Amino acid sequence: MTDTKVSIRFFEDREVRAIWDDENSKWWFSVLDVVGVLNQQDDYEKSRNYWKYLKTKLKKENNELVSATNQLKLQSADGKKYKTDVLDSDGVIRLAKNFPNNRATKFLDWFTYSDTSVDGQSKKKAYTLFESGLIETIGVGTITGLQQIHAYLFGGLYDFAGKIRTVNIAKGGFQFAMAHFLPQTLSQIEQMPEDTFDAIVDKYVEMNIAHPFREGNGRTTRIWLDLMLKKNLQKCVDWSQIDKKQYLDAMTHSVANATIIKSLLQSALTDRIADREMFMKGIDYSYYYEEQDETIIEEE
Repeated sequence: MTDTKVSIRFFEDREVRAIWDDENSKWWFSVLDVVGVLNQQDDYEKSRNYWKYLKTKLKKENNELVSATNQLKLQSADGKKYKTDVLDSDGVIRLAKNFPNNRATKFLDWFTYSDTSVDGQSKKKAYTLFESGLIETIGVGTITGLQQIHAYLFGGLYDFAGKIRTVNIAKGGFQFAMAHFLPQTLSQIEQMPEDTFDAIVDKYVEMNIAHPFREGNGRTTRIWLDLMLKKNLQKCVDWSQIDKKQYLDAMTHSVANATIIKSLLQSALTDRIADREMFMKGIDYSYYYEEQDETIIEEE
């Protein structure tokens, strides 16, 4: 089994590391990360001790979960890889059901992607956009392509999915492009060049300032950005390399100066443009960036 494909997913700001098993075509998940999530525990040693206690308890009960545990190397916070207990999807579900708190229910909704919220349903659609191959049919760098992405992600969830907004919106005191001038603004953005990294990011930043949809702009434009990078530079962004707060701060400053966001994106570029795991990880991070973000305010 190769251990090069890794993913970090987030449940309420806590990470759950995973590693891909090519031989058996499945993900293995860090048991200690799952334990930390279910106990709302950030102390790694306390999670380790609890897992040791729970593993002993399950062994005494002849619970098959312990025998289903594997050991693989996962990267730690210090950048080094250590052997750690892992479980596959079925094992994680069984583990969560052995926890004596109701937090497991919410976790299982997230883990099995059965979340019925708009974000939960949209995230599943984002995964399917790649799995189905439909992403290859999207118009790259065009307004129509951007609308195609938004319509796919939010179709059936918002009645304005794929539709350019006709209301003014603001966020955190910042007024996005006025709806009255939006068609002209979008036409100008569409004509911007995409022949260099700087040009592509400039186009992305301008689209963020325009904010053409009432909701879902960030998740849509990050896919749009990656498609431009893929087509023109044979690169995409490894979003797992970009810290949430740094990214949000950089995007806020990009209205006046795009230097910081360009630096962040440049340092996270990868040539793994056809990698399924890279795309899925990118979606995980993209939706994570939006969690607990400020609310869009619509204006008359």
